[in-house]
Amino acid sequence: MKTVAVIVQEGFAPFEFGVACEAFGLDRSNDGVPNFDFRIVTPDPGAVASSLGFSINVDADLSFAYEADLVVVCPIPRKTWGSVDSRVLDAVRHAARRDAWLLSVCSGSFVLAAAGVLDGGRATTHWRYTDTMAAMYPGVEVDPDVLYVQDGRIITSAGTAAGLDACLHLLRIELGAALTNIIARRMVVPPQRDGGQAQFIAQPLPEASSLSLSPVTDWMLENLRQDLSVEDLAARAHMSPRTFARRFKADLGTTPAAWLARQRIIHAQRLLETTDLALDRIAYECGFGSAAVLRQNFARVLGTTPTAYRSTFSCSTDAAPVPILEGSAA
Repeated sequence: MKTVAVIVQEGFAPFEFGVACEAFGLDRSNDGVPNFDFRIVTPDPGAVASSLGFSINVDADLSFAYEADLVVVCPIPRKTWGSVDSRVLDAVRHAARRDAWLLSVCSGSFVLAAAGVLDGGRATTHWRYTDTMAAMYPGVEVDPDVLYVQDGRIITSAGTAAGLDACLHLLRIELGAALTNIIARRMVVPPQRDGGQAQFIAQPLPEASSLSLSPVTDWMLENLRQDLSVEDLAARAHMSPRTFARRFKADLGTTPAAWLARQRIIHAQRLLETTDLALDRIAYECGFGSAAVLRQNFARVLGTTPTAYRSTFSCSTDAAPVPILEGSAA
């Protein structure tokens, strides 16, 4: 990979555009990193307005995108996702046909989807828009939990900074780990992050849609540390276990066990963010029993470890602590 074209359009996102410039546009030859022939292109050369009220002047049209080894697509305003400039779509399709690399940053994946190059493959985008992408482009398998996806020669990334992870991933493929580590050190970022975007998705405590189940789900949230069986919960709801399980699935869209496991993860996240409790204590408070089981569930649901999550999101020194439920172990 020697040539890189970054496509910008009206309303482009400055940070995501800067990610591509930082990853592929800087001269790092003094560090032994080869330079790319890096060019910014646009359908209509001249002033191109960003989403933040300033413009950049782009001299080159899309011609270079038809020959570049890598074509990077920056996000465009949401209102234009369904009406992407046909000239950009043609350039993207041409890149796919000639087997060039294609990389989208954040919601730039909607441009790739509009061009049809994601059809039949796997992709991602910012977690706020994964459902939108799945609805707009049912032929695309949208993964909401990862930082980036490589499907053949196409790389799509999740929100904002995940675009940097995707760029570094491509640089590792093309330049190798040693040179990519040099680039990452210059950026003062890890060359490869653990986990996925699932850990960043806000998960508010849900409300039961059935008044008859609300007292039970409220009680479950207040007693997460207990061993809560379907039989015990059904008895509390004055139902048979079979009726309770069927009603629970109809109202909350999942089984009691799956719902309970998710609430335990959410509570563990809050405790990791707002307290300095040891992992064994957090595991007890959330009903996981041991730190090992807590780690297993974190890895399965969030793709990271409790320790890594705490180091990223802890605010225990300046936030009010989450109250510990009555009867907690000392």
